[in-house]
Amino acid sequence: MKKLKIIFSSALFILCALSVSSWTHEVKDDIKQQITATLRKQTLAEAAWALTQKPITVTAESCPRSAGGKHDFYSEGDYWWPDEKNPNGPYIQKDGMTNPDNFVAHRHAMIRFSQIIGALASAYKITGDVKYIKAAQVHLRAWFTDPETLMNPNLQYAQAIKGVATGRGIGIIDTIQLMEVVQGLEAMEASPALDKKLLAGVKDWFNQYITWLTTHPYGKDEMNAKNNHGTCWCMQTACFAKFTGNKAVLKFCSDRFKEVLLPNQMEKDGSFPQELRRTKPYGYSIFNLDAMTTLCQILSTPKDNLWEFELPDGRNIKQGIVFLQPFLADKNTWPYQHDVMHWESWPVAQPALAFGALAYHDQSFLNTWKKLDHDPKDEEIIRNLPVRHPLIWF
Repeated sequence: MKKLKIIFSSALFILCALSVSSWTHEVKDDIKQQITATLRKQTLAEAAWALTQKPITVTAESCPRSAGGKHDFYSEGDYWWPDEKNPNGPYIQKDGMTNPDNFVAHRHAMIRFSQIIGALASAYKITGDVKYIKAAQVHLRAWFTDPETLMNPNLQYAQAIKGVATGRGIGIIDTIQLMEVVQGLEAMEASPALDKKLLAGVKDWFNQYITWLTTHPYGKDEMNAKNNHGTCWCMQTACFAKFTGNKAVLKFCSDRFKEVLLPNQMEKDGSFPQELRRTKPYGYSIFNLDAMTTLCQILSTPKDNLWEFELPDGRNIKQGIVFLQPFLADKNTWPYQHDVMHWESWPVAQPALAFGALAYHDQSFLNTWKKLDHDPKDEEIIRNLPVRHPLIWF
Protein backbone atom coordinates (compact mmCIF):
# COMPACT_ATOMS: atom_id res chain seq x y z
CA MET A 1 0.00 0.00 0.00
CA LYS A 2 2.86 2.34 0.93
CA LYS A 3 4.54 1.64 -2.41
CA LEU A 4 1.30 2.42 -4.24
CA LYS A 5 1.05 5.80 -2.47
CA ILE A 6 4.64 6.63 -3.44
CA ILE A 7 4.00 5.63 -7.05
CA PHE A 8 0.77 7.63 -7.10
CA SER A 9 2.48 10.71 -5.60
CA SER A 10 5.34 10.47 -8.08
CA ALA A 11 2.93 10.11 -10.98
CA LEU A 12 0.93 13.12 -9.75
CA PHE A 13 4.12 15.20 -9.45
CA ILE A 14 5.20 14.28 -12.99
CA LEU A 15 1.70 15.04 -14.30
CA CYS A 16 1.72 18.47 -12.64
CA ALA A 17 5.22 19.19 -13.94
CA LEU A 18 4.18 18.24 -17.47
CA SER A 19 1.06 20.39 -17.14
CA VAL A 20 3.11 23.43 -16.04
CA SER A 21 5.64 22.82 -18.82
CA SER A 22 2.85 22.58 -21.38
CA TRP A 23 1.27 25.80 -20.10
CA THR A 24 4.65 27.57 -20.22
CA HIS A 25 5.20 26.53 -23.83
CA GLU A 26 1.70 27.67 -24.75
CA VAL A 27 2.24 31.10 -23.20
CA LYS A 28 5.63 31.51 -24.88
CA ASP A 29 4.20 30.43 -28.24
CA ASP A 30 1.35 32.89 -27.84
CA ILE A 31 3.75 35.76 -27.08
CA LYS A 32 5.94 34.84 -30.07
CA GLN A 33 2.84 34.75 -32.29
CA GLN A 34 1.79 38.20 -31.06
CA ILE A 35 5.28 39.58 -31.78
CA THR A 36 5.26 38.04 -35.27
CA ALA A 37 1.77 39.38 -36.01
CA THR A 38 2.83 42.87 -34.88
CA LEU A 39 5.95 42.88 -37.07
CA ARG A 40 4.92 40.79 -40.08
CA LYS A 41 3.79 43.56 -42.47
CA GLN A 42 6.68 45.88 -41.63
CA THR A 43 9.24 43.05 -41.84
CA LEU A 44 8.15 41.90 -45.29
CA ALA A 45 8.15 45.49 -46.56
CA GLU A 46 11.66 46.06 -45.20
CA ALA A 47 12.82 42.76 -46.71
CA ALA A 48 11.41 43.80 -50.11
CA TRP A 49 13.59 46.92 -49.86
CA ALA A 50 16.60 44.83 -48.76
CA LEU A 51 16.27 42.58 -51.80
CA THR A 52 17.01 45.57 -54.04
CA GLN A 53 20.10 46.79 -52.17
CA LYS A 54 23.72 46.37 -53.25
CA PRO A 55 26.54 45.99 -50.69
CA ILE A 56 28.19 49.07 -49.24
CA THR A 57 31.14 48.34 -46.94
CA VAL A 58 33.83 50.40 -45.22
CA THR A 59 35.80 50.52 -48.48
CA ALA A 60 33.15 52.70 -50.16
CA GLU A 61 34.22 55.89 -48.33
CA SER A 62 37.24 57.08 -46.39
CA CYS A 63 38.22 59.98 -44.14
CA PRO A 64 41.55 61.85 -44.38
CA ARG A 65 41.64 62.06 -40.57
CA SER A 66 41.76 58.25 -40.22
CA ALA A 67 45.10 56.68 -39.26
CA GLY A 68 43.88 53.37 -40.69
CA GLY A 69 43.69 51.98 -44.20
CA LYS A 70 41.01 51.27 -46.79
CA HIS A 71 39.66 48.19 -44.97
CA ASP A 72 39.64 49.68 -41.46
CA PHE A 73 36.44 50.84 -39.83
CA TYR A 74 36.71 54.49 -38.76
CA SER A 75 34.46 56.70 -36.66
CA GLU A 76 34.88 59.79 -34.49
CA GLY A 77 33.94 60.57 -30.89
CA ASP A 78 30.37 61.86 -30.91
CA TYR A 79 30.71 64.54 -28.27
CA TRP A 80 34.02 66.09 -29.40
CA TRP A 81 34.18 69.49 -31.12
CA PRO A 82 36.73 71.98 -32.47
CA ASP A 83 38.04 74.32 -29.79
CA GLU A 84 36.78 77.84 -30.60
CA LYS A 85 39.81 79.29 -28.82
CA ASN A 86 42.21 77.06 -30.78
CA PRO A 87 40.49 76.00 -34.06
CA ASN A 88 43.48 74.01 -35.33
CA GLY A 89 44.21 72.35 -32.01
CA PRO A 90 42.85 69.22 -30.35
CA TYR A 91 39.09 68.77 -30.10
CA ILE A 92 37.31 69.41 -26.77
CA GLN A 93 34.42 67.49 -25.21
CA LYS A 94 30.78 68.60 -24.91
CA ASP A 95 29.06 65.66 -23.23
CA GLY A 96 25.77 64.67 -24.80
CA MET A 97 26.12 67.13 -27.71
CA THR A 98 26.78 65.31 -31.00
CA ASN A 99 29.10 67.04 -33.47
CA PRO A 100 27.28 66.94 -36.87
CA ASP A 101 30.55 67.30 -38.78
CA ASN A 102 31.98 63.98 -37.58
CA PHE A 103 32.77 61.23 -40.09
CA VAL A 104 29.89 58.74 -39.83
CA ALA A 105 29.91 56.99 -43.23
CA HIS A 106 31.30 53.70 -41.89
CA ARG A 107 28.85 53.70 -39.01
CA HIS A 108 25.96 54.30 -41.39
CA ALA A 109 27.19 51.53 -43.70
CA MET A 110 27.32 49.07 -40.80
CA ILE A 111 23.86 50.04 -39.57
CA ARG A 112 22.53 49.60 -43.11
CA PHE A 113 24.21 46.17 -43.32
CA SER A 114 22.59 45.19 -40.03
CA GLN A 115 19.17 46.35 -41.24
CA ILE A 116 19.50 44.43 -44.51
CA ILE A 117 20.52 41.11 -42.92
CA GLY A 118 18.04 41.52 -40.06
CA ALA A 119 15.18 42.13 -42.47
CA LEU A 120 16.12 39.33 -44.88
CA ALA A 121 16.60 36.78 -42.09
CA SER A 122 13.33 37.79 -40.41
CA ALA A 123 11.45 37.45 -43.69
CA TYR A 124 13.04 34.03 -44.19
CA LYS A 125 11.80 32.97 -40.74
CA ILE A 126 8.28 34.11 -41.61
CA THR A 127 8.08 32.69 -45.14
CA GLY A 128 10.80 30.04 -45.51
CA ASP A 129 11.63 31.55 -48.94
CA VAL A 130 15.33 30.98 -49.76
CA LYS A 131 15.45 34.09 -51.97
CA TYR A 132 16.12 36.03 -48.77
CA ILE A 133 19.13 33.85 -47.96
CA LYS A 134 20.55 34.22 -51.46
CA ALA A 135 20.26 38.00 -51.24
CA ALA A 136 21.87 38.09 -47.78
CA GLN A 137 24.91 36.13 -48.97
CA VAL A 138 25.90 38.90 -51.39
CA HIS A 139 26.29 41.34 -48.50
CA LEU A 140 27.96 38.81 -46.19
CA ARG A 141 30.65 38.07 -48.79
CA ALA A 142 31.31 41.77 -49.35
CA TRP A 143 31.80 42.51 -45.65
CA PHE A 144 33.66 39.41 -44.48
CA THR A 145 35.33 37.37 -47.23
CA ASP A 146 35.85 39.42 -50.44
CA PRO A 147 39.46 40.72 -50.26
CA GLU A 148 38.49 43.83 -52.23
CA THR A 149 35.70 45.04 -49.96
CA LEU A 150 35.97 43.28 -46.58
CA MET A 151 36.38 45.03 -43.24
CA ASN A 152 39.38 44.16 -41.10
CA PRO A 153 38.33 42.26 -37.93
CA ASN A 154 39.23 44.97 -35.42
CA LEU A 155 38.10 48.42 -34.30
CA GLN A 156 41.46 50.04 -33.83
CA TYR A 157 40.37 53.35 -35.36
CA ALA A 158 36.88 53.74 -33.94
CA GLN A 159 35.72 56.91 -32.16
CA ALA A 160 38.97 58.74 -32.79
CA ILE A 161 39.41 62.32 -31.58
CA LYS A 162 41.28 64.84 -33.70
CA GLY A 163 44.55 65.78 -32.01
CA VAL A 164 43.88 63.44 -29.10
CA ALA A 165 43.57 59.78 -30.18
CA THR A 166 43.65 57.78 -33.43
CA GLY A 167 41.14 55.36 -31.89
CA ARG A 168 39.74 54.35 -28.51
CA GLY A 169 38.28 51.35 -26.74
CA ILE A 170 35.06 53.31 -26.37
CA GLY A 171 34.62 52.91 -30.13
CA ILE A 172 33.98 49.17 -29.76
CA ILE A 173 30.37 50.00 -29.04
CA ASP A 174 29.96 50.70 -32.78
CA THR A 175 29.97 46.98 -33.61
CA ILE A 176 26.82 46.21 -31.64
CA GLN A 177 25.34 46.64 -35.13
CA LEU A 178 26.94 43.34 -36.15
CA MET A 179 24.89 41.39 -33.62
CA GLU A 180 21.84 41.21 -35.87
CA VAL A 181 24.09 40.10 -38.72
CA VAL A 182 25.14 37.17 -36.53
CA GLN A 183 21.60 36.48 -35.33
CA GLY A 184 20.39 36.59 -38.92
CA LEU A 185 23.00 34.03 -39.91
CA GLU A 186 21.95 31.78 -37.04
CA ALA A 187 18.34 32.02 -38.25
CA MET A 188 19.42 30.94 -41.76
CA GLU A 189 22.23 28.54 -40.82
CA ALA A 190 20.27 25.29 -41.05
CA SER A 191 19.10 25.94 -44.60
CA PRO A 192 20.85 24.04 -47.45
CA ALA A 193 20.60 27.30 -49.41
CA LEU A 194 23.25 28.93 -47.22
CA ASP A 195 26.77 28.61 -48.66
CA LYS A 196 28.66 26.64 -46.00
CA LYS A 197 32.05 27.86 -47.22
CA LEU A 198 30.85 31.44 -46.80
CA LEU A 199 29.49 30.59 -43.34
CA ALA A 200 32.89 29.18 -42.33
CA GLY A 201 34.58 32.34 -43.61
CA VAL A 202 32.26 34.57 -41.59
CA LYS A 203 32.84 32.49 -38.46
CA ASP A 204 36.58 32.78 -38.99
CA TRP A 205 36.20 36.58 -39.22
CA PHE A 206 34.33 36.66 -35.92
CA ASN A 207 36.84 34.33 -34.27
CA GLN A 208 39.54 36.85 -35.17
CA TYR A 209 37.42 39.72 -33.91
CA ILE A 210 36.74 37.96 -30.57
CA THR A 211 40.49 37.48 -30.13
CA TRP A 212 41.01 41.20 -30.73
CA LEU A 213 38.15 42.14 -28.38
CA THR A 214 39.54 40.03 -25.55
CA THR A 215 43.28 40.72 -25.92
CA HIS A 216 43.82 44.23 -27.34
CA PRO A 217 44.16 47.07 -24.78
CA TYR A 218 41.16 48.82 -26.37
CA GLY A 219 39.08 45.69 -25.84
CA LYS A 220 40.17 45.38 -22.22
CA ASP A 221 39.45 49.07 -21.60
CA GLU A 222 35.94 48.71 -22.95
CA MET A 223 35.31 45.49 -21.04
CA ASN A 224 36.15 47.30 -17.79
CA ALA A 225 33.95 50.35 -18.47
CA LYS A 226 31.57 50.86 -15.57
CA ASN A 227 28.49 51.90 -17.56
CA ASN A 228 26.64 50.91 -20.75
CA HIS A 229 29.96 50.54 -22.59
CA GLY A 230 30.98 47.65 -20.34
CA THR A 231 27.53 46.10 -20.81
CA CYS A 232 27.75 46.43 -24.59
CA TRP A 233 31.23 44.90 -24.71
CA CYS A 234 29.87 41.87 -22.89
CA MET A 235 26.67 41.75 -24.96
CA GLN A 236 28.34 41.72 -28.37
CA THR A 237 31.23 39.49 -27.29
CA ALA A 238 28.72 36.94 -25.97
CA CYS A 239 26.71 37.16 -29.20
CA PHE A 240 29.77 36.53 -31.37
CA ALA A 241 31.04 33.77 -29.05
CA LYS A 242 27.72 31.94 -29.25
CA PHE A 243 27.83 32.12 -33.05
CA THR A 244 31.36 30.71 -33.19
CA GLY A 245 30.86 28.15 -30.40
CA ASN A 246 33.44 29.71 -28.07
CA LYS A 247 32.34 28.18 -24.76
CA ALA A 248 35.14 29.73 -22.70
CA VAL A 249 34.17 33.26 -23.72
CA LEU A 250 30.47 32.48 -23.20
CA LYS A 251 31.16 31.39 -19.62
CA PHE A 252 33.30 34.47 -19.03
CA CYS A 253 30.45 36.72 -20.19
CA SER A 254 27.87 34.89 -18.08
CA ASP A 255 30.09 35.18 -14.99
CA ARG A 256 30.70 38.85 -15.74
CA PHE A 257 26.97 39.58 -15.87
CA LYS A 258 26.49 37.94 -12.46
CA GLU A 259 29.65 39.16 -10.75
CA VAL A 260 30.33 42.60 -12.28
CA LEU A 261 27.60 44.13 -14.45
CA LEU A 262 24.45 43.53 -12.42
CA PRO A 263 25.95 44.10 -8.93
CA ASN A 264 27.95 47.19 -9.91
CA GLN A 265 25.45 48.93 -12.19
CA MET A 266 21.95 48.29 -10.82
CA GLU A 267 20.49 50.07 -7.80
CA LYS A 268 18.03 48.28 -5.51
CA ASP A 269 15.08 50.00 -7.20
CA GLY A 270 16.15 48.66 -10.63
CA SER A 271 17.66 51.92 -11.91
CA PHE A 272 21.17 52.42 -13.32
CA PRO A 273 22.86 55.32 -11.43
CA GLN A 274 25.78 55.51 -13.87
CA GLU A 275 23.29 56.32 -16.65
CA LEU A 276 21.08 58.63 -14.59
CA ARG A 277 23.98 60.99 -13.92
CA ARG A 278 24.60 61.55 -17.65
CA THR A 279 23.24 64.46 -19.72
CA LYS A 280 20.91 62.00 -21.47
CA PRO A 281 19.72 59.92 -18.50
CA TYR A 282 16.50 58.67 -20.11
CA GLY A 283 18.05 57.42 -23.35
CA TYR A 284 21.07 55.91 -21.63
CA SER A 285 18.91 54.13 -19.02
CA ILE A 286 16.83 52.60 -21.81
CA PHE A 287 19.92 51.67 -23.81
CA ASN A 288 21.62 49.95 -20.86
CA LEU A 289 18.48 47.99 -19.96
CA ASP A 290 18.15 46.84 -23.57
CA ALA A 291 21.79 45.71 -23.52
CA MET A 292 21.42 43.90 -20.18
CA THR A 293 18.29 42.04 -21.25
CA THR A 294 19.76 41.20 -24.66
CA LEU A 295 22.73 39.70 -22.83
CA CYS A 296 20.29 37.56 -20.82
CA GLN A 297 18.56 36.49 -24.04
CA ILE A 298 21.89 35.48 -25.60
CA LEU A 299 23.39 33.65 -22.64
CA SER A 300 20.48 32.00 -20.83
CA THR A 301 20.30 28.21 -20.89
CA PRO A 302 18.18 25.80 -18.82
CA LYS A 303 21.20 25.24 -16.56
CA ASP A 304 22.30 28.88 -16.41
CA ASN A 305 19.21 31.09 -16.72
CA LEU A 306 20.20 34.72 -16.27
CA TRP A 307 16.54 35.77 -16.31
CA GLU A 308 16.17 33.93 -12.99
CA PHE A 309 19.55 34.90 -11.51
CA GLU A 310 19.32 36.92 -8.31
CA LEU A 311 21.96 38.65 -6.20
CA PRO A 312 22.05 37.93 -2.44
CA ASP A 313 20.23 41.23 -1.79
CA GLY A 314 17.44 40.32 -4.21
CA ARG A 315 18.46 42.42 -7.22
CA ASN A 316 17.66 40.84 -10.59
CA ILE A 317 17.17 41.91 -14.20
CA LYS A 318 13.37 41.85 -13.93
CA GLN A 319 13.60 44.79 -11.51
CA GLY A 320 15.23 46.82 -14.28
CA ILE A 321 12.26 46.21 -16.61
CA VAL A 322 9.73 46.87 -13.84
CA PHE A 323 11.50 50.13 -12.93
CA LEU A 324 11.55 51.48 -16.49
CA GLN A 325 8.25 50.17 -17.88
CA PRO A 326 6.05 52.97 -16.46
CA PHE A 327 8.36 55.58 -18.00
CA LEU A 328 8.31 53.76 -21.33
CA ALA A 329 4.51 53.68 -21.23
CA ASP A 330 4.38 57.41 -20.35
CA LYS A 331 7.67 59.30 -20.42
CA ASN A 332 5.97 62.39 -19.01
CA THR A 333 6.15 60.63 -15.64
CA TRP A 334 9.99 60.50 -15.83
CA PRO A 335 11.13 62.11 -12.55
CA TYR A 336 14.72 62.83 -13.56
CA GLN A 337 16.39 65.39 -15.84
CA HIS A 338 15.31 65.38 -19.50
CA ASP A 339 17.91 64.44 -22.11
CA VAL A 340 19.75 67.36 -23.72
CA MET A 341 19.22 65.81 -27.16
CA HIS A 342 16.73 63.34 -28.71
CA TRP A 343 14.37 63.48 -25.73
CA GLU A 344 11.43 63.68 -28.14
CA SER A 345 12.47 60.49 -30.01
CA TRP A 346 12.51 58.06 -27.08
CA PRO A 347 11.09 55.57 -26.37
CA VAL A 348 10.56 53.13 -29.24
CA ALA A 349 9.67 49.43 -29.21
CA GLN A 350 12.44 48.54 -26.77
CA PRO A 351 13.65 44.91 -26.94
CA ALA A 352 13.81 44.75 -23.13
CA LEU A 353 10.01 44.68 -23.10
CA ALA A 354 9.70 41.94 -25.74
CA PHE A 355 12.41 39.79 -24.16
CA GLY A 356 10.95 40.38 -20.70
CA ALA A 357 7.47 39.42 -21.85
CA LEU A 358 8.81 36.13 -23.16
CA ALA A 359 11.03 35.39 -20.18
CA TYR A 360 8.43 36.18 -17.51
CA HIS A 361 5.22 35.42 -19.45
CA ASP A 362 4.21 39.01 -18.81
CA GLN A 363 1.53 40.33 -21.15
CA SER A 364 1.79 43.85 -19.70
CA PHE A 365 5.41 44.13 -20.89
CA LEU A 366 4.28 43.04 -24.35
CA ASN A 367 1.31 45.42 -24.42
CA THR A 368 3.62 48.35 -23.72
CA TRP A 369 5.99 47.14 -26.46
CA LYS A 370 3.14 46.83 -28.98
CA LYS A 371 2.09 50.46 -28.51
CA LEU A 372 5.55 51.91 -29.14
CA ASP A 373 7.19 52.90 -32.44
CA HIS A 374 8.51 49.86 -34.35
CA ASP A 375 10.05 51.88 -37.18
CA PRO A 376 12.10 54.76 -35.71
CA LYS A 377 13.68 57.27 -38.09
CA ASP A 378 15.97 59.23 -35.74
CA GLU A 379 19.54 58.12 -36.51
CA GLU A 380 20.60 58.43 -32.88
CA ILE A 381 17.81 56.10 -31.76
CA ILE A 382 18.55 53.56 -34.49
CA ARG A 383 22.24 53.56 -33.53
CA ASN A 384 21.34 52.87 -29.90
CA LEU A 385 18.78 50.17 -30.66
CA PRO A 386 20.84 46.97 -30.87
CA VAL A 387 17.80 44.75 -31.50
CA ARG A 388 15.56 45.94 -34.33
CA HIS A 389 14.41 42.53 -35.58
CA PRO A 390 13.21 40.51 -32.56
CA LEU A 391 12.06 37.55 -34.68
CA ILE A 392 15.64 36.40 -35.27
CA TRP A 393 16.37 36.41 -31.53
CA PHE A 394 13.85 33.73 -30.57
